[in-house]
Amino acid sequence: MQGDKTIIDILNDLLAGELAAVDQYLIHGEMYANFGFPHLADKALHESEHERHHARLLIQRILFLEGVPNMVKRNALNIGTHVQEMLQADLAVEYHVVGELKKAIAACESSRDYVTRDMLVQQLEDTEMDHAYWLEQQIRLIGLVGLQNYQQSQMKPGAPE
Repeated sequence: MQGDKTIIDILNDLLAGELAAVDQYLIHGEMYANFGFPHLADKALHESEHERHHARLLIQRILFLEGVPNMVKRNALNIGTHVQEMLQADLAVEYHVVGELKKAIAACESSRDYVTRDMLVQQLEDTEMDHAYWLEQQIRLIGLVGLQNYQQSQMKPGAPE
């Protein structure tokens, strides 16, 4: 089905953000694991896979609209060097994605592409209610209990493996 070129371009812009998020969560996940924070590592690696799923849906929709997915273009990564910085960097990505999704949803409304709109509304819900909310909660916890206590809570109990 021939799609609106403007919508295809918007979907490719969103794809660039999702592909960057896949990579950013992946490196942060591996860094958390290396630091000895398996709970954070598991969550970040799960989010990397979730962002990969979002990217896959965008690719499928672009192909359905007879567009060409741009797998080369990526948004810049912001890799943190310590736990709080990493959480804040990931939250910044999610806030950016929320803004871009809202603009894309409005464009889909204008062009009457309701199927793409519905797909993006689902991604917006995932981004706001799952990804961003969890990150906000972690940053709030650091403020409440302190960074050292927070980091200790992200370790496995018992003797090191």
